[in-house]
Amino acid sequence: MRLLLVRHGQTPSNVDHLLDTAVPGPGLTPLGEAQAAALPEALAGEDIDAVYASTLTRTRLTAAPLAAARGLQVRVRDGIREVSAGDLEMRPGSSPEGLLYLRTAFAWASGETALRVPGGESGAEALARFDAVVAEAAASGARTVAMISHGAAIRVWTAARAANVDVSFAAARPLGNTGVVVLEGAPADGWKALSWEGATVVPAGEGGPAGEPVDPAG
Repeated sequence: MRLLLVRHGQTPSNVDHLLDTAVPGPGLTPLGEAQAAALPEALAGEDIDAVYASTLTRTRLTAAPLAAARGLQVRVRDGIREVSAGDLEMRPGSSPEGLLYLRTAFAWASGETALRVPGGESGAEALARFDAVVAEAAASGARTVAMISHGAAIRVWTAARAANVDVSFAAARPLGNTGVVVLEGAPADGWKALSWEGATVVPAGEGGPAGEPVDPAG
């Protein structure tokens, strides 16, 4: 299966760089609406069979133009929502609390899945719910699936599940709004990332130095 993981369009909390992960969350800014409207053309080369979105308002609004353009219904699933910020909700992404959130989430991709965001979920819980939606899509027989999800969730899941992406690579490459990570594979066989926001994936260590993750959840 070809899997397109797409971050939602811009929200007011993105503008203010806040950890905003609770359901249902905010809608899109005017720029976010324009980004969503541009998504069908941006993905015109993809033969998309199914469109998924998380339970947050911003992903459903982002998915709507793409689904309409392809004559598809948006499949809303809680499993691909953002990593819960728990007690850190609405803290600035660049604050100590915001950096703790990201360090914890990226530690999950390194195998420390028992760690828990304060007042939030563990890595085992977060990865399992995302895995379940990916497995559902794969079992449906769809050849190409677009999942409109969230920045931290996409980066952490990709680092945890793609054989050619490690934590350093994902941590150094924040996803912009409506940025896309393209993967191929299957739950039983594993995943390989093909591109990251349009650039061919080169594993960390080959494509330049990794950096400290500083973007907030979204």
